[in-house]
Amino acid sequence: MIRVNIKPELLRWARTRARMDAEVLTRKFPLYREWERGEKQPTLKQLEKFAKAIRVPTGFLFLSSPPDETNPVPDFRTLGSSQIEQPSVDLLDTVYLCQQRQEWYRDFARLNGETKLKFIGSATLESEVEEVAATIRSALDFDLEKHQALPTWIEALRQFIDMAENLGVLVMVSGIVGSNTHRRLDPNEFRGFALVEDIAPVVFINGRDTKSAQMFTLSHELAHLWLGQSALSDSNPASVPPNEIEAWCNRVAAELLVPLAVLREEYSRGEDLSLAVVRLGRRFKVSGLVILRRIHDAGGLSERQFREAYEDELKKLKNLKKSQGGDFYPTEISRVGKRFACALVSSTLEGGTSFTESFRLLGFRKMKTFRELAKRLGVLP
Repeated sequence: MIRVNIKPELLRWARTRARMDAEVLTRKFPLYREWERGEKQPTLKQLEKFAKAIRVPTGFLFLSSPPDETNPVPDFRTLGSSQIEQPSVDLLDTVYLCQQRQEWYRDFARLNGETKLKFIGSATLESEVEEVAATIRSALDFDLEKHQALPTWIEALRQFIDMAENLGVLVMVSGIVGSNTHRRLDPNEFRGFALVEDIAPVVFINGRDTKSAQMFTLSHELAHLWLGQSALSDSNPASVPPNEIEAWCNRVAAELLVPLAVLREEYSRGEDLSLAVVRLGRRFKVSGLVILRRIHDAGGLSERQFREAYEDELKKLKNLKKSQGGDFYPTEISRVGKRFACALVSSTLEGGTSFTESFRLLGFRKMKTFRELAKRLGVLP
């Protein structure tokens, strides 16, 4: 039986990278602790199974030292006031997949004569927040009154995403890595990211967050596109991030969804705060957290009152059940983005892209699934 000489520090690195406890791995691999201490060596087959379990390329385990895996997107997430150093493997794999889709769409767009999007990088940190938010609303054709009339947050989010995609943004919403339902993304780790490109910008939204939270994330990432700055974010309406870019994007996002001038007209200081949060949340189709932030911005709450009300609202949101599952095809279209899916399916059927490449980017294995998706998109009759 052939055994492989693997350095213990590489096993420890791979385990830490996957955020897995040694005890958990020992249940799957009884000799794991001996491997990590260098007392025994795994067989090649055992090593391959181990690599699959912790989601690391087998070849990495044969290196002389752990590789330096840097996050390809500027990371503006914070824990308190400190930056988070190491993204999870699920987050990294999601970023890599979105980059691959972006690269494919960029080539497709250029081949089909699409022009550069003028709004990318059209703002700076010196730009007035109110003006930028109004410009984004105008570009999206985002009408506050029509938005208010929508019956549910789900419909409001869907239309908001459609507006962004019509503008040329590839919006992808998913709560899992690729199509792997066993790899769920954690909204506590990140809420979204933006990949800036002047012809194929991507916004990814963590689909395991609440619908109202996703509204704020999309707004926040759109602000990043206007700024021309790729970013990995944990956008939070209550936070005042130490990073100047994140703080600016938070302000733009809040103003985009809940203009302060409109909020002042709608909110009465004598009104019960809990009732006002519910009413205004329905009015603007945003979370109560955003409403509390804007009431505070309007001078309706002191810092202490705001923090207390915010914590209470946060507890309520944590008790809400997030919708999961549903019809496979609408969910799949949401995961990869309708704009991207239409382009990829059309290109594949026309012979411009191989089915192998198309299936890889979509996460499909069967032709039947592909053809049904094409029908749902209106590409096939």
